[in-house]
Amino acid sequence: MIYLDNAATTAPAPQALERAVREYREYYFNPSARYGGGFAVQKMIGEARKQLLSAVADPTAFELIFTSCGTEADNQAVFSVARRWNAVTSAGEHAAVERSFTELKNRGVEPRFAPLEADGRVNIDALLDLVDEKTTLVSVVHVNNETGAINDIAEIARRVKRKNPRTVFHSDGVQAYGKLPFRLPREVDLYSISAHKIGGLKGVGGLVKRKGLVLAPFINGGGQEGGLRSGTENVLGILDFAYAAAERFPRIAENYERIGALRKRMWERLRAEEYFYRISAENGSAYILTVSVPGARGEVLQRMLFDRGVCVGTGSACSSKNRFSRVIAACGYGEDVLDGVLRISFSPENTEEEILQAADAIVAVVKEFKGKV
Repeated sequence: MIYLDNAATTAPAPQALERAVREYREYYFNPSARYGGGFAVQKMIGEARKQLLSAVADPTAFELIFTSCGTEADNQAVFSVARRWNAVTSAGEHAAVERSFTELKNRGVEPRFAPLEADGRVNIDALLDLVDEKTTLVSVVHVNNETGAINDIAEIARRVKRKNPRTVFHSDGVQAYGKLPFRLPREVDLYSISAHKIGGLKGVGGLVKRKGLVLAPFINGGGQEGGLRSGTENVLGILDFAYAAAERFPRIAENYERIGALRKRMWERLRAEEYFYRISAENGSAYILTVSVPGARGEVLQRMLFDRGVCVGTGSACSSKNRFSRVIAACGYGEDVLDGVLRISFSPENTEEEILQAADAIVAVVKEFKGKV
């Protein structure tokens, strides 16, 4: 199987998982236990927390709250901050943010949605027009999970803070963490991350938080995570997250350049045919190439490709029950393009040989669908 749906999830990093399982078998104690075993596990969690945080942020200015996933981190950011007046986001957010904003209106908070550019980036001027003296939160995704568009969150956050210094700025960084060379600036207050997008286990994520920012607890109980996220920690998942990140970050720039070359090779092969329309911008994330086959059905092509041993996506896995991608529709495309969307997403484990084989398979499947064989 040639796996090219890495924006949905990634295969577990074998060495990281093996190391985490080995340590978990020995240190299986409850981290809150008040004896040696518990203290040892708590120390291991602390070391993992420091490593994961320092990879993207200054530990003297930021801290990390472990969560069960990126969706929980997004929810905690939105519902802890947007508790009155209005909150602003883009029409291109992951469902975890978009649906949380939709829920805000049931809680007496006005959600405001800024439009997108054709590649999935937020229209910055339109977003800033929505920010006023009563805006409590602005949330803008770092890398659009459906098109790969990169939002300059550092610049957007600076401009938001100039307009209203009291506004809290959050970004969903799930598709950027461990992939995009980046450091959090002080203007970004909250940043969501997830383990299973970079070779870690499903069931663990995190919310990077600026120190001094007051958040409400998202889950109440035993007071874990500084009282902000109660519940016994997912020790295995946290250790594996840290070990997977330790493999990714030293090669983050090298991986980005190599995968960018693979993405270019894939598109060169596809654009040689008349069937493909490119949605992803050239300057988008190297890890995502989204195209459309107008007049085709992406989900049908996806199944045909899987039967040929190639796995690709058709958009966000969290929105797979919908006929059209909400995000790509917000980019301004009509039904003909929306129906035929394929999202090809890469990992550092992909080879050039795989990419060329997959490209040939995609072309062959489209020709078969179009009756051109």
